[in-house]
Amino acid sequence: MSTKPVIYRLPLTRARVNLGAVVRRVHLMKEYVILEKDGIPIAGMMDIDEFEDYLELKDTRLKAQIAGGRTAYGRGDVRDAREFLSELQAEVDRKKRRTPRRP
Repeated sequence: MSTKPVIYRLPLTRARVNLGAVVRRVHLMKEYVILEKDGIPIAGMMDIDEFEDYLELKDTRLKAQIAGGRTAYGRGDVRDAREFLSELQAEVDRKKRRTPRRP
């Protein structure tokens, strides 16, 4: 069950005066703020984690990888999670052995 996001509309002049509080709410409460000038929306604010996710999804290579994964899953091409995690751990261990330790 997902909750509906909290979206506030705020005049730019008021946001400027209360910028610290606005940013804190966006970051801590995961709220969205639409900044308006003369009642016209001109910009939006969201938490940085979500913004970075948004930017990643704009990457065409990542989109293709996600689409390929969905297609493979639809065909039934799945792997056992324990097997995958053990392969991943083995790869991490190999990299650790190859990386020289600094004094």
